[in-house]
Amino acid sequence: MDNQVFSLNLLKEMVFHKEGIFSKVIAKSSNYNFTLMCLGKNTGIDTHTSTKNGCVYVLRGKGTFRIFDKDIPMQEGVCIFMPANAPHSLKADEDLGLLLSLSV
Repeated sequence: MDNQVFSLNLLKEMVFHKEGIFSKVIAKSSNYNFTLMCLGKNTGIDTHTSTKNGCVYVLRGKGTFRIFDKDIPMQEGVCIFMPANAPHSLKADEDLGLLLSLSV
């Protein structure tokens, strides 16, 4: 998708399932990856790491993001930066929509 220009209303792209996670790659190259992620109420992602630097931007909902040993409340407008290889997890207290960006 290098050198392509496009626009997308992420709020209209959100899909929430009663259980589980919806994810949709928005843009991807060898240097970056932008993914829309939607977690249904009371769902989560267990602790894991990424070899890339990351940024999570909350578009909708509430939950908790745990990185290292720190809990960060997630709500609309919160932006969380994380270094590569940082152990992190998240839990949705209500339907939670976010944009995840990963970069080298």
